[in-house]
Amino acid sequence: MADILVITGLSGAGRSATAAVLEDLGWYVVDNLPTSLVDTIVELASVPGSEIDRLALVAGRQHLELMPKVAAMRASGHQVRVVYLDATNAELVKRYESSRRRHPLDSETDGLLEAIQLERQLLEPMKGDCDLVIDTTELNVHQLKTKLVGAFEVSSLERLQVSVESFGFKHGLPLDADIVMDVRFLPNPHWEEGLRSLTGLDSAVRDFVLDRVECSDFIQGLVGLLETVLPHYAAEGKSYLTISIGCTGGHHRSVAVAEEIGSRLRASGQPVRVSHRDIAR
Repeated sequence: MADILVITGLSGAGRSATAAVLEDLGWYVVDNLPTSLVDTIVELASVPGSEIDRLALVAGRQHLELMPKVAAMRASGHQVRVVYLDATNAELVKRYESSRRRHPLDSETDGLLEAIQLERQLLEPMKGDCDLVIDTTELNVHQLKTKLVGAFEVSSLERLQVSVESFGFKHGLPLDADIVMDVRFLPNPHWEEGLRSLTGLDSAVRDFVLDRVECSDFIQGLVGLLETVLPHYAAEGKSYLTISIGCTGGHHRSVAVAEEIGSRLRASGQPVRVSHRDIAR
């Protein structure tokens, strides 16, 4: 059986860039394949002696018609994961205006923003059924590649892959978050003259944040909760879980806490990736 990856999501959110990255990673990529031919290409990849062991199908306009195909492939014993690419409306408008391309739904609406909003509305019901949601708003192609490599680097396809990311609330909530925790209840190192220019990766900030009883209690409680629910997420078939930790700017408190949570989960045997969305802002 081939390892099958389905790429879907909003037009302009990076499906073509994702296809190129996956091709570089050794996947056999089929872009914009008509839904009627999905069964045929999957069958060809699955025959004994096939050289296609990792197949990536990139959706065209027939996104919604792909989901029943995904269910059928899984029922036939295939390992199938679905990745949904998302981005903010403002970013999608900027991308379309810079590329001067027409949106696929442009003829059905009164303008670009309306076309983006319509597509988002049409695809929203399937978004919750996808295994992984990637927000590409702030990602360049290199950062996207790093995220994809990290998402698919675990050898056991049955293992739940956990990502802990820090962010700043003033820059908006991460679109790909499954669990969001707010650490703005902790004292802010920004108001300490010697700590303002540092980040949560620096030991001085880390100690300022983590040495407080309220922070220790919070982390202990959250890690305990995660250790309880992660096996159940895995049992339900969820492949990816993103835990987002937010403070005001995403430089100090959320960074230190995210690093500590990642460290404690790793110590319990859970593979974890830690990233910091807004640390360089």
